[in-house]
Amino acid sequence: MPAHATGGFEVKVTPQPQDDKIGDPTVGRLALDKTLHGDLEATSKGQMLTASTETKGSAGYVAIERVTGTLRTAAGPRIGTFALQHTGTLNRGLPEMSVTVVPDSGTGQLVGLAGKMTINIADGKHSYDFEYTLP
Repeated sequence: MPAHATGGFEVKVTPQPQDDKIGDPTVGRLALDKTLHGDLEATSKGQMLTASTETKGSAGYVAIERVTGTLRTAAGPRIGTFALQHTGTLNRGLPEMSVTVVPDSGTGQLVGLAGKMTINIADGKHSYDFEYTLP
């Protein structure tokens, strides 16, 4: 049965220089720097690629981030790292997002970690609900 971890986080998103080979202003690259609190006390660093459109409220993104920290579990705290893969679209203002643990990316006491994360943004504050399994 999956376990749940919840908490809040802050994220700093930094636009990166445009790649001269792409040369398309609708394609962007951003650096991610997060601090997570709650059941997952961690930091993460990652990269995001975005695509915007001429239609207001429509866009897409993909991202990969490496999370490093402590996951509080029923069996006690587990320390290690893992990678998250994001895929998201905004369809005329309606968001769809999937954030999944990259298979076999767990290290340390997080080896074998699997799961999905839901990210919520309300009143400018970010929070997560992480449904996961560990061997």
